[in-house]
Amino acid sequence: MADIIKLLPDHVANQIAAGEVVQRPASVVKELLENAIDAGASTIKLIVKEGGKTLIQVVDNGIGMSTTDARLSFERHATSKIQKAEDLFKLGTKGFRGEALASIAAIAHVEMQTKPEQDEIGTHIKIEGSKIIFQETCATPKGTSLSVKHLFFNIPARRNFLKSNQVELRHITDEFHRVALAHPKISFQYYSNGSELFNLPSSNLRQRIVNVFGSKTNQKLVPVNEETQVVKISGFIKKPEFAKKSRGEQYFFVNNRFIKSGYLNHAVVAAFEGLVKPGTHPGYFLYLDVDPGTIDINIHPTKTEVKFDDEHTLYAIIRSTIKHSLGQFSVVPALDFQQDQNLEVPYSYTNKGVEQPKVEVDSTFNPFAENKGGTMQMPRKKSTKGWENLYVGLESKVGKEVDFSSLSFESETITGSVFDTDEEELKLASTTFQLHGKYVVTTVRSGMLIIDQGRAHQRVLYERFLKHGTSQESVSQQLLFPLKLSFSKNELNDLLEIKEDLNALGFAFGDTDEESIEIKGVPVSMTESDVASVVEQLLYDFRENTVSESFSQTDRLSKSLCKALAIKTGERLDQESQLALVNDLFACKEATISPFNKRIYITITENDIANKF
Repeated sequence: MADIIKLLPDHVANQIAAGEVVQRPASVVKELLENAIDAGASTIKLIVKEGGKTLIQVVDNGIGMSTTDARLSFERHATSKIQKAEDLFKLGTKGFRGEALASIAAIAHVEMQTKPEQDEIGTHIKIEGSKIIFQETCATPKGTSLSVKHLFFNIPARRNFLKSNQVELRHITDEFHRVALAHPKISFQYYSNGSELFNLPSSNLRQRIVNVFGSKTNQKLVPVNEETQVVKISGFIKKPEFAKKSRGEQYFFVNNRFIKSGYLNHAVVAAFEGLVKPGTHPGYFLYLDVDPGTIDINIHPTKTEVKFDDEHTLYAIIRSTIKHSLGQFSVVPALDFQQDQNLEVPYSYTNKGVEQPKVEVDSTFNPFAENKGGTMQMPRKKSTKGWENLYVGLESKVGKEVDFSSLSFESETITGSVFDTDEEELKLASTTFQLHGKYVVTTVRSGMLIIDQGRAHQRVLYERFLKHGTSQESVSQQLLFPLKLSFSKNELNDLLEIKEDLNALGFAFGDTDEESIEIKGVPVSMTESDVASVVEQLLYDFRENTVSESFSQTDRLSKSLCKALAIKTGERLDQESQLALVNDLFACKEATISPFNKRIYITITENDIANKF
């Protein structure tokens, strides 16, 4: 039998490895930024075009590479981070596998210019699909500049898999945040299509968080600090009242490396139990310093999954540390029913000294002093003489008839109806009732309908919003006092991206600055108290793409709005509201299923009822 097992060529092996390492442009950004940090850079510049599909460039002022190292860096398993297997258990760098540059060069056009500080000239290398186009000397500043162009140019299926430029840019921004938050001492600059998105100077951790998420974040942070033999915990958590529906601002860093851990996240959520509303998630920026020998990073190509030696101990420490911080900074409300309120000292009196109370006394006052007539001075009633003058000009003779024919009075009871009400309609209304605060039951000729009130209202609102959004003839109610809502830079960019579609649905926006936006009008179906939560829900659905099966942006926003504004389970409806909901439902084009493909009502016929007996 002939031998059939053969060794794959390097360029084929690199393409296979690239499928694990490089999933989208954000993966390239992560690898290049981490290489720049490992090179000891103090300033890093990130430049992307068209969501990273056309260009991703990272420029740093690190140690640079010699000519030999520059050429060898694009080979598989070529690295300066580790030398032997034991080094995997004492990692102090971001990368260690030596696969990133080889994988990127296999599926893109890569161009690198690098120079160590002691050399006079640097090296310029260009590679396309693992093939070296040229290598020559060049004049370049200290550090490394690496450009990745035309990602997945030789894998059309992977390139077609990529999302829109806005979505890919959002993923790149998320990766940029993770690296920037892990290294506040490094200065970062981030450009997209020629415009500056972030310019983060070297600072402390709190200032870095504020620079990334906006100045309003400063008042939301509560510091966390704890040091034990197992782990050292530092960072910040957000106050419970600022919990959001999205998990966007949740960051775990282990030895300055961003990780994802559902188990440790549960520890944080357990510490906030009872302090945040159901369905919302607290924000946190937690940094764990542990012994490198107690963790295993070499699990997943993205290096975001980490295994700990003793996860249960970490869970308990994190939970207790956050609870301690919440209590220490008076975030948790405390009530002492035993303390007398009279003993509480106001804040304005804390630094005030003790003073002798001042009492003013009138030494000439004598309550028993007598007047000249020899009697005590007593208060006298005012004379009522001349009271008749108050009624001069009014006829008040007794026995005279008063003519009321010229006077008109408002009727106490309304005897008529503004609208003519059909007797059959009233009869139908009387047969409509609510069941368990969730279902509306009504009768039809064939039997009985049981309608899910939430899904029915979703269908009604969805078709209403969709009609207004597509016809551009939405009805908006203007707010008497415009609302000013604060958002992070990312959230504000997402909101501005869908601003025109929201205008078509009935929103009216005013002035916008770097951290807030003014809302002057909202759709008719929305109350002023719901604006903040509805806008947050819209941003969450847009960012998480929870309704990805939508046909258009308007369709997706209509689904988000109807989900946020629909009647909730447990909400009581009067007879008129029940009847209006039933009539509106069967006036829809599709009354059987909700916008999310859920059944709205079921029919119970007379035969079904008879069979039960």
